[in-house]
Amino acid sequence: MSHGGGDPLKVIRAALVANLAIAVVKFVAAYLSQSTATLAEAVHSVADTGNQGLLLVGIHLASQRDDERFPFGRASERYFWPFIVALLLFSVGGAFALYEGVHNAMHPPTPDLSSFWSLRHGPLTSLLVLSVSAAFEGFSFSVAMKEFRHAARGKTVREALFGGKDPTIPLVLMEDLSALVGLAIAFVAVALSAITGNGIWDAVGSILIGVLLMTVAGIIARDAHSLLIGERAVPEVEHEVRRITEATPGVRCVTQLLTMHLGPEFVLLAMKVAFEPAPLAELEETIDEIERRVRDEIPIMKKIFIEPDSKGDRRGVEPAPAS
Repeated sequence: MSHGGGDPLKVIRAALVANLAIAVVKFVAAYLSQSTATLAEAVHSVADTGNQGLLLVGIHLASQRDDERFPFGRASERYFWPFIVALLLFSVGGAFALYEGVHNAMHPPTPDLSSFWSLRHGPLTSLLVLSVSAAFEGFSFSVAMKEFRHAARGKTVREALFGGKDPTIPLVLMEDLSALVGLAIAFVAVALSAITGNGIWDAVGSILIGVLLMTVAGIIARDAHSLLIGERAVPEVEHEVRRITEATPGVRCVTQLLTMHLGPEFVLLAMKVAFEPAPLAELEETIDEIERRVRDEIPIMKKIFIEPDSKGDRRGVEPAPAS
């Protein structure tokens, strides 16, 4: 997911306020209209509200320091909590909507067409609330899209969503997009139930919303899992590190370079470097100079480890002895 640019806090706060307001009105509408699709959307909004809260928790915890317990920092909190968000979106949002839809499909209610205009029991309430909710979601989506475009400058949509190292803005964007699609499904489902007098459409709408949310949750979980395991830095960054190192006086070449993102702005760098023959004190000065240059030009390189080695190896792991 995208890395660099954009303001994650701005996007999360906008989504949090919008989803909290939407959840309240959806529950009221679901209670008054007894619509399964509207109830599924209400639970979806609750899940989204909680998700934004968890993303804020992750950003806060990532900024905390406890060098004795976490010598490499807590930057990975930015990856852990999006994974939890994906699990909640799958279970609380998607699985609930799917269950409610299947349950009501087995025993579909019969809408009372004579009460269409009633705010107490008619589908009009759900349709009005879904329309208002779409306006709120549209606002949140526009904020996320603006920041996403800023972060995705010069990249394809796929690269911006899944090729970077900060999951926050793409995650909120996908949540908002799925919410807008879910609202459209719910609106059509409620309208068809009202027009045909057959409650099966409401149940089908809930099922489709459930499938949609579970699919989006799976996509988010897959990418968050990859980041949590430890992805390397993008090739452009690694090439720049190699260039800076090999341009340092006293360095022959980089024989091996390994990187791992511990957070969006925290990269662990390990290198094996072939040096020109020199006394130990001079070699230490050269290593310090490499670290200084790399940090000055690439600030996300927070932890740097350099080993003098003229040969190196492909992955930094010695081959297992033959049995």
